[in-house]
Amino acid sequence: MPIKKAALKWIRAGRKRRLRNEGALGELKTLARKFERFIQGKEKDKASSLLKAVAKKLDKAVSRGIIHKNRASRKKSRLARKLAALFGQ
Repeated sequence: MPIKKAALKWIRAGRKRRLRNEGALGELKTLARKFERFIQGKEKDKASSLLKAVAKKLDKAVSRGIIHKNRASRKKSRLARKLAALFGQ
């Protein structure tokens, strides 16, 4: 157990950050699963509107330092490719 007050504060702050990050990541995963369901159901309009929302959430997570910018870019690209494949059919 840490002795210094500052170290105890770091532990408390880390806990708060972890909870915030877990919540944001969970929300991103939920939106991505919802997007996948729209793709499976071939609901193009709902999927395209949700893709915009997912991209916005990913960008916000990057700006908050929750995920890396390359990870967000990769996720957006993969989701966009799935949507484009749906429109191609």
